[in-house]
Amino acid sequence: MREVPELVLVAVDEPMASAWDTVAAERPWVRVHRGSVTDLEVDAVVSPANSYGYMRGGIDGVYARWLPGIEQRVRAAIAAEHGGELPVGAAMVVPTGAPPPLPAWLISAPTMRRPGERLGPDGDAAGRAARAVVSVWRDGVLPDGRAARDVIGSLALPGLGTGVGGLAPHVCAARVSEAITALD
Repeated sequence: MREVPELVLVAVDEPMASAWDTVAAERPWVRVHRGSVTDLEVDAVVSPANSYGYMRGGIDGVYARWLPGIEQRVRAAIAAEHGGELPVGAAMVVPTGAPPPLPAWLISAPTMRRPGERLGPDGDAAGRAARAVVSVWRDGVLPDGRAARDVIGSLALPGLGTGVGGLAPHVCAARVSEAITALD
């Protein structure tokens, strides 16, 4: 991984982009991308999925179309390592199996237990997911035994729970900002 990691906050709409701007301010290792995550060349992407790894709606639907077979990989990893349910507040790194320049890794960090759930207005679930992402990026081990921090130098993070989950962009941004202070 780079000496300093690069976090790319992804927004497809201006409310989310503006909220991300507040997170990136005064953090040279964080940048905001206004556009699709599929436009980026990064080492890993974050999936704010559900606890069961179903990837059919929102950004997860985008990942499923962009990274063929990723839903099956995520669901198999959740079954093998977590008995079929990755709880909100936990995260795991899964290889995408995609060729470069596509991301080699996906970090699954559920913001909801079941597909389609709405998040509470305080953003607690998004905050727990963000902390889990930071923890696995900083301290996690990849399936091949390497330290995640040594391999994942750039990470794309979409809004957590701001689509299907209905969380306000500014609340999501505040929870992510709190979580990434561990990397400042």
